[in-house]
Amino acid sequence: MNPKKYDTIIRYLKWLYPDLKVKRWFILAVLGIFLFATGFSVMNDGVAIGYAELKFREVIYRLTGSTRHITVPAGAIISALGIFAIIIGFKRMLYSIISSVLPENEGGIVDKIYSRHHLRKGPKIVVVGGGTGLSALLRGLKKYTCNLTAIVTVSDDGGSSGKLRYEMGIQPPGDVRNCLVALAETEEIMDTLFSYRFESGDLKGHSLGNLLLAGLTDTFGDFQKGIEQVSKVFALRGKVFPTTLEQVVLMADLEDGTRVVGETTVRATEGKISKVYLEPSDCTPLPEAMKAIEEADLIVLGPGSLYTSVLPNLLVVGLREKIRDVSAPCVYVCNVMTEKGETDGFKVSDHLQAILDHCGTGFVDAVLASRGEITEPLLKRYSQEEAIPVVADPKVVQHLGAKYFEANLVQEGNVVRHDSDRLAKELIRLLFRLKPIGERIALIDAYLLTRKLRKD
Repeated sequence: MNPKKYDTIIRYLKWLYPDLKVKRWFILAVLGIFLFATGFSVMNDGVAIGYAELKFREVIYRLTGSTRHITVPAGAIISALGIFAIIIGFKRMLYSIISSVLPENEGGIVDKIYSRHHLRKGPKIVVVGGGTGLSALLRGLKKYTCNLTAIVTVSDDGGSSGKLRYEMGIQPPGDVRNCLVALAETEEIMDTLFSYRFESGDLKGHSLGNLLLAGLTDTFGDFQKGIEQVSKVFALRGKVFPTTLEQVVLMADLEDGTRVVGETTVRATEGKISKVYLEPSDCTPLPEAMKAIEEADLIVLGPGSLYTSVLPNLLVVGLREKIRDVSAPCVYVCNVMTEKGETDGFKVSDHLQAILDHCGTGFVDAVLASRGEITEPLLKRYSQEEAIPVVADPKVVQHLGAKYFEANLVQEGNVVRHDSDRLAKELIRLLFRLKPIGERIALIDAYLLTRKLRKD
């Protein structure tokens, strides 16, 4: 016998193993089909179904002690019993399989199937940036769509990411790790695992997530392949790509003529930044990231540090040109607070102007800013760090060629950040506003289908 045919037969025979708790429910479902067909045939008196029908009627006669011809109502009862048996049989059979494969999630499997099915109909959104702002945005958007692509900066040279970058020669995993956690369905579990930091020994300061990405990169020989392995295990609602797989260094020219090298140094150096660069300047993006931009319904820049999280992505050769060429609207989400050493005293229009200085006029279609109020204690705390709320100047933004939108997006805690849910909701609204009328019906459909999920 052909070995392949033999393996196929053995694979099917395995379903006959004892204690699988599948065969009994399959047999029940088959019996239900037989009952339904028999009952339906009985209701249509005069239609013979052969020997099986006659034998079945004999059994009914003996059980009931009746010699009368079975009536249409009796046939309906038999069909109803058959339908009931089919439902119970197939349901229990599926749950037996699911409970073995996903022992802790069988109760919510229907909800998962429902959510995944409808989230696949959501808009295709590409977000570009880095830092905590990007992961916060993804956490909100994944409730509306699973067609998400995060393009993440890889110029970080500090902390655990910086150590792994220089010791192992890999891309800094920190921002990528945060995006993976934000996109995971089991976010709490993944966050607990990936955010754990060692407090002693040679691993002191390293997070478990960074080490896992480093190990996978070393195993598969490619940082992106390591990311893909994590995505498979944790069933992410989207994809994550580093901006480039090349080792890049961020540099900045200050207005006084000083040039500083390294992202950490750029953040720490006082003085107004006039321009930032990447070295090497000819680094290239991943083809998969470029394809995602081509197919996008919306492209979002930020939120995040302007010069160290957002702009480094746009300096990769070909990426900003691709964003400019596609028809999808590009929205810049402005930070809530200024950042010492980067955007001291910046208004919303200053953030936009910096992007246009690096990418050219007409690059951004719309700007989304926050108008939420910040409590006095937090304002005092930020003032000690020489940071203030970013001042809105809609007329200047519009003069620069971008539409201006604002909403209450502030979330207060120990720090001031964008509220994930409100930011995502506002971006979906912006997508609707910026799209041609002919394309809005599909967006309305996706919004309505995911409404129940957002309430949950």
